[in-house]
Amino acid sequence: MHKRERTLYLLMLVILCSLTLAGVILEGPEDLLGKLLLLQTRGARLISDFTVHGVGLALLNVASVGFLGLVLVYFAAINLSGPTLATIMTMMGFSFFGNTLYNSTPVIIGVFLASKLAKVSFGSYSIIALFGTAIAPIVTYLSFEIGLTPMIGIPLGIVSGIGIGFILPAIAGTLLSLHQGYSLYNMGFACGFVGLFIASILNALGLLQPLAVLWSESSSLALTLVVPVMSLFFIITAFTLERPGEMLSGFLGVQGQIGRLPSDYYESESPSGTLLNIAVLGLIYWLYVLGVGAPINGPVLGGLLTIMGFGGFGKTVKNTIPIVLGVFLTTLLLGNSPASPSPILAALFSTTLAPLAGQFGFFIGILAGAIHVIVVDVTASWHGGLDLYNNGFAGGLTASLIISVIHWLSANRTREDFT
Repeated sequence: MHKRERTLYLLMLVILCSLTLAGVILEGPEDLLGKLLLLQTRGARLISDFTVHGVGLALLNVASVGFLGLVLVYFAAINLSGPTLATIMTMMGFSFFGNTLYNSTPVIIGVFLASKLAKVSFGSYSIIALFGTAIAPIVTYLSFEIGLTPMIGIPLGIVSGIGIGFILPAIAGTLLSLHQGYSLYNMGFACGFVGLFIASILNALGLLQPLAVLWSESSSLALTLVVPVMSLFFIITAFTLERPGEMLSGFLGVQGQIGRLPSDYYESESPSGTLLNIAVLGLIYWLYVLGVGAPINGPVLGGLLTIMGFGGFGKTVKNTIPIVLGVFLTTLLLGNSPASPSPILAALFSTTLAPLAGQFGFFIGILAGAIHVIVVDVTASWHGGLDLYNNGFAGGLTASLIISVIHWLSANRTREDFT
């Protein structure tokens, strides 16, 4: 294992152990396992803020899912770099509001079985397996939320999760061609596509319950400090890898990247510059949340950790700002508060469209953000909140629309040049 990779493993272990310690301190050691087991049965559809059940409990859930992702990457014998760090950080982020060990594991098993059928290594499907946990709420929903006895509901939920995981590799590859890598959350697009059919079936059977928003309006000190402390860890680690001049040069090099899938900044630029990009992204959008007056709760932290994770795999300060600005301006134009649940989450997760701004410029980025915030407001109802990466679903649709028009205009302009 390369020194850089060992350093990343150590960094993630420090972060996960810190979250575990903070969770134990905040929740208290009494009946901790029982509380964590109870959390596995809580509703996980959008939006289900786990911090409402206890800040310490939510931190412990984040740490447990993060350990799952890290262990899977290690034993799948793939490098811990841009894409794999993005998956782990994203899973951790969504463990604040949806992912648990219980509902994530069946999906991962399903993808593992698909790799065996395809006769490829699980490592080649591991990114799909981890990001595929976006559809994990279906496991919890069927197991505990539709009124079935545990003897029926739990096996049904687990088998359904495995079955869905099994078909995800086929769907993800097909849908990637639609937006051509200009939406970073491709698995969110794929899981939203699958969720649309599942929700339709549940609705036809009279089993699809209305969506309910569980959203904490309070910001505890522990939650407020999560992003700045993690950013500090990334900055310290960056200084251990290279000299400050090399780190700054690498950071500036990252800003020049388009970000289109796949873009592993650890490989194309310096590791220290990439870690600095992750830290700076976290701090910028943490300040954005504070600036608009939104609470730093579970879903908001999910957005912030996802931005940080993709700081090594597609996102930069330069290519995310136009997207968020487009969301912000459109939110104000529509007379909505940037601090309310849908706009603040749209602002953070809309950065899935960062490659559009990276490739086509500032104004296309603003346009993409404007379209995205309008589309994402309705897409959750299409899949019944079963796709945690709802912004990935909306982002895939938005990117497909924009890139289709751009390519059509480009093709017609080329033909005119020849006539």
